[in-house]
Amino acid sequence: MPPVVFTGIGAGVPETVSARIAHFTRQYGLIYLLDVLSWGIGIVAALVLRFDFELSRIHWGWTLAVIGVTAVLQLIGGWAFWLYRNRFEVGSFDEVRVLVLDITAVMVVAWVFAFLVGYGNGIPRSTLIIAAPITFSLMGVSRYVLRLYSESRLKPGAEAERTLLYGAGYLGVQSAKRLLTDAKGSLLPVGFIDDDPLKRHQEVRGVKVLGGFDDLAAVARRTRASRLIVCIGDADATLMRRVDEAADRAGMTAMVLPPLEQILMNSSAISDLRELSIEDLIGRHPVRLNMESIAEYLQDKRVLVTGAGGSIGSELSRQLARFAPRELMLLDRDETALQETQLSISGHGLLDTNDVVLADIRDAETLQRLFLERRPEVVFHAAALKHLPMLEQYPDEAWKTNVLGTLNVLRAAEAAGVGTFVNISTDKAANPTSVLGHSKRVAEKLTAWMAERTGQRYLSVRFGNVIGSRGSMLPTFRALIEAGGPLTVTHPDVTRYFMTIPEACQLVVQAGGIGRRGEVLILDMGEPVRILDVAKRMIAQSGKHIEIVFTGLRHGEKLHEVLTGEGEGNERPFHPKISHAHVDTISPEVLDHEGWVARLDLTEAAEERVQ
Repeated sequence: MPPVVFTGIGAGVPETVSARIAHFTRQYGLIYLLDVLSWGIGIVAALVLRFDFELSRIHWGWTLAVIGVTAVLQLIGGWAFWLYRNRFEVGSFDEVRVLVLDITAVMVVAWVFAFLVGYGNGIPRSTLIIAAPITFSLMGVSRYVLRLYSESRLKPGAEAERTLLYGAGYLGVQSAKRLLTDAKGSLLPVGFIDDDPLKRHQEVRGVKVLGGFDDLAAVARRTRASRLIVCIGDADATLMRRVDEAADRAGMTAMVLPPLEQILMNSSAISDLRELSIEDLIGRHPVRLNMESIAEYLQDKRVLVTGAGGSIGSELSRQLARFAPRELMLLDRDETALQETQLSISGHGLLDTNDVVLADIRDAETLQRLFLERRPEVVFHAAALKHLPMLEQYPDEAWKTNVLGTLNVLRAAEAAGVGTFVNISTDKAANPTSVLGHSKRVAEKLTAWMAERTGQRYLSVRFGNVIGSRGSMLPTFRALIEAGGPLTVTHPDVTRYFMTIPEACQLVVQAGGIGRRGEVLILDMGEPVRILDVAKRMIAQSGKHIEIVFTGLRHGEKLHEVLTGEGEGNERPFHPKISHAHVDTISPEVLDHEGWVARLDLTEAAEERVQ
């Protein structure tokens, strides 16, 4: 007779019955034998207790029969409850929960056997009831010992670097467990650092809390640790800078986990450790989103993003796709940038589907036709010209794109009955001194005017410098350092607000859910960062000798940016990282007359600077 063959689902590899038995015996044979032994000890102990330690009253023949029955039932129950089929980690809480069900089921069936057959032969009815908790305790202990033995074999080798963990909360505990069970790992946790006095005596797998943050240098010397891992999910840039400086003083290398949001979304794992980057030191602003308010205005809606090929627009589009809109339309005038965005969202860059729209926001007629055909319900307006010195030279271009282009999008949105419109602005619009700031300020006022005109939720969102966007400071600094310098800084005291692209887009999406008609929402950017400090840090990380040259502030540039203008207000009624402000409205009729004069003034200022 040919052997019976099973086909593993998903594996596609046939497996014979004998192979299955061999696999079970190899992987779970010891555990099963320990379970049977636990039942045996539990039943004998129950009888000893039941007969007040008078062993002569125990009928050993029937006792062995009951133990044999429980052994068979345990095999059946263990298989039925997946205890012996590789579903649960040995010694885990999930396995313990199923173990309770298994023992209960075996006890009930074995009790029926003992009552029907063994009750008149010296097996009391209470035997299995007494034996069950004893058996459960023994099974639990045996599994715990097996788990400890298994994990001890996975401990990192002697060559692993001794490491301290800053933060003994959930992330710290999970990181310690992960590192202690990675045989190929290069890091060995030797202690925790935590400022919570309630955790001073905490211990995880032999790794103890050895002091607070101020004790870092002393603990590092005592443990000979050379690495420090920040295990705080909501660690912001200010804390990261503090940790980085303390680690440098202690002769350690600071490392960081991904933000907690990424871990919870399964886009990153706890094991994804890396050294601190300049982005962590100036732009890490943890964001907790109100998912209910976001889903309410995005889910199953037709959403359109202008400037979808840009740094902000593309990341914004990727995040919007997570909320399952009915349709996500990506609009840009750059076909190559659109292809890259489509590739990152849809997994292809065919450019032959309706989700990509090639259009220029300066073309009012095309926008009107497009909006009336596609009927978007939510619009994120990210298309803009943003480089301050370039717009100082060419103010007409700022006017055409940032002002008239925004007006074109607003009028198209009005015609299509758009219910939510989010205009992405900049901190340069607060008390503006540059062409960029003035043009974005006018765009904010136009958005507020349209909100008043339509009665719909039309609002603006304002934030500062975005790390990693095209042409921004960090990529420019890296290119200059790679080229050997010099590295140019406008002024030794100039400061800027920074935020990473994903964090900025998260708050933009959140703002769309909580913003009220005509408001300007201002994202919390943390503390402003001195550009010179960033330059020095990046040069130090490169290991090169790079000269820093001060070029002076450019025309229209501020020494220190502000996020809120005079008289705008600053309240946070819904989200701790989003302020609500109010701006005046401006109608296109006034704009057509006064806006041209403003353009001439800005042009004259630019010409004077060139001369």
